[in-house]
Amino acid sequence: MSSSQPGTCPCQGAAGRPAILYALLSPNLRARPSVAPARGHCLCRQHRPVQLCAPNRTCREALDVLAKTVVFLRNLPSFCQLHPQDQRRLLRGCWGPLFLLGLAQDTVTFEVAEAPVPSILKKILLEEPNRSTGSAQPPDRPQPSLAAVQWLQYCLESFWSLELGPKEYAYLKGTILFNPDVPGLHATSHIGHLQQEAHQALCEVLEPRCPAGQGRLARVLLTASSLKSIPPSLLGDLFFRPVIGDIDIAGLLEDMLLLSQPAPAQAEIRCRVCRGWQH
Repeated sequence: MSSSQPGTCPCQGAAGRPAILYALLSPNLRARPSVAPARGHCLCRQHRPVQLCAPNRTCREALDVLAKTVVFLRNLPSFCQLHPQDQRRLLRGCWGPLFLLGLAQDTVTFEVAEAPVPSILKKILLEEPNRSTGSAQPPDRPQPSLAAVQWLQYCLESFWSLELGPKEYAYLKGTILFNPDVPGLHATSHIGHLQQEAHQALCEVLEPRCPAGQGRLARVLLTASSLKSIPPSLLGDLFFRPVIGDIDIAGLLEDMLLLSQPAPAQAEIRCRVCRGWQH
């Protein structure tokens, strides 16, 4: 598994132009040869769309991680005492990395396989009649690529190699959650102080386990920084959309966390999951 994100596609030339067959068959590209192709036309295996091999099981495990994330936040007095608007903004700004840390902590594993896609010739033949009749259809939402999923798996494996304990995961979540750089916060300085406290606690819990505590801390923080390179949209498309459809994960977490009676949000997601499993 590659530890670096993909570069130029081997199916494209030095100028980033598409394969010869596609260029010859597509009237649009013949008329505009200088326009770079969309990622959806890439022929490389690394950029082909993939899907979960066991979406129902993996979605259940992902939902369990979301529920544990909510429990973690509810049991964190320093977070619950913040202004509700600050809670929402922090949650929207960091739910992706927190979710990934939960996957790593619970050792959630998954496999993917190539998703069926129409051939290039079929795309061209279907595309041109729609253009000529003026009935342009919105493009399908792209599925996760193999390269993106492999990078996600590599980040998870990097955490597993660190062999972190529950306390280390908890304090690391605190350093990510209390981000004073999130725009629009009411208590920026206080949140920055909370981040410093979490950082100090993480350092103190690492030192007894390793004499070179600072070196281990640096590796932990460096590995955690890689989580920012994974867009939340990838998490939603990979773990949730195949079973429960499009859903605002951050909004769902807000409802479950901030409503005095979070049962409606839990009932909604349970209903969507059950409906998805029946198909």
